[in-house]
Amino acid sequence: MSTATAFRYRAVRPDGSQVSGEIEASDKGDAITRIRRTGATPIDLRALAAGTAKPAGKTRRQPRAISRALIGELAVLLGAGLPLDRALALAIDNIENAAAAQAMGVLLIAVREGAPLSRAMLDNPALFTPAEAAMAEAGEAGGKLADALERLSDMLEQEAALQRILVTSMIYPIALLVIAVSVIGLMLLYVVPQFEHLLDNTRAKLPAATLAVIGASRLLREDGLWALIVLIGITLGLRQGLRRPAVRKRIDAQILRVPLLGELLRRIDTARFAHTLGALVEGGVALPAALVLSQRVIANSVMAAAIGKVAEGLREGGGLAGPLAATRVLPRLALAFVRTGEETSELALMLRRLAIVLDRDVRTRLERLVAILTPTITVVLGAVVATIIASIMTAILGFNDLAVSQ
Repeated sequence: MSTATAFRYRAVRPDGSQVSGEIEASDKGDAITRIRRTGATPIDLRALAAGTAKPAGKTRRQPRAISRALIGELAVLLGAGLPLDRALALAIDNIENAAAAQAMGVLLIAVREGAPLSRAMLDNPALFTPAEAAMAEAGEAGGKLADALERLSDMLEQEAALQRILVTSMIYPIALLVIAVSVIGLMLLYVVPQFEHLLDNTRAKLPAATLAVIGASRLLREDGLWALIVLIGITLGLRQGLRRPAVRKRIDAQILRVPLLGELLRRIDTARFAHTLGALVEGGVALPAALVLSQRVIANSVMAAAIGKVAEGLREGGGLAGPLAATRVLPRLALAFVRTGEETSELALMLRRLAIVLDRDVRTRLERLVAILTPTITVVLGAVVATIIASIMTAILGFNDLAVSQ
């Protein structure tokens, strides 16, 4: 079995523009053939030394916005009547990021070699998820690829909108928390030591609060580095533990029980699930397969495992609403929408409406959570700073009173 070699190339497109990148092939001739299949003519081709090529997994770091834009443009171009390879080539040409355009170019190569778009997407998991490939496959089977890609683009945009809401809402509380920790750290590291030498000779007469603040300051200065190392070790250990299904399942189960946060995360996962399942069902994917694919977008392992059991039951001919209700992992609102969708044979429509309702609900709950976190962090910061200042000033004023009385 021959080993693929990485080649760096420069090529000229039919319109006269140049393109460059890297490609893997069995030999130089194979590399030239692959480049020509993209419609370009190679003008420079050099083999790369082992280890100098960019790892394939690096395409995972490309922004998901690029995939969304590609799918959206491809849906429009196919709807305009362009053939798939031409539409795909035009969509890739519109990508400004050269590395991303090169990564997407593998789709064009596969399509020109005769592979369906869904197969090309499935063969590139760093760029597309199995659910996205399944939607494309359903569109191909029904002869409505453009419509399927349009639904997929809408689903991805809705998912991105939900992520933007999450990130935007948490920026201020996180920034405030960082400021609070920084202020307390600066006071313990630099402010308290300025007064500590004045209090050394009378340590036995100091109030308990003052002794506690001085002790915390010394602990942070003398053992702060070790504490940071321990904290990093705990964090790394927790990350390793989360890779073990049993540990992660226990943690995820506890997270769902946390007031406010647990219900918020439950609804975020349910919204993602509804978006994906609704798009897949509407695209013509069989419900059991759609349920398995939708399960993968759920971040909480407890919820994902429960949905997986429901998918197994559906393969045996069971309904959806009843088994979902038995799992007790989805909100009642979601169960009501699913039950209505089954009764009216409009499951895809009701799932889309459920996703919209949950998106609004998540936004409201996030605003409520931020409204609680912001003053809470502010009050805690003020209380800690006031306690530090009061403990030092109480000791100093006590010395003054003692000096006056003597």
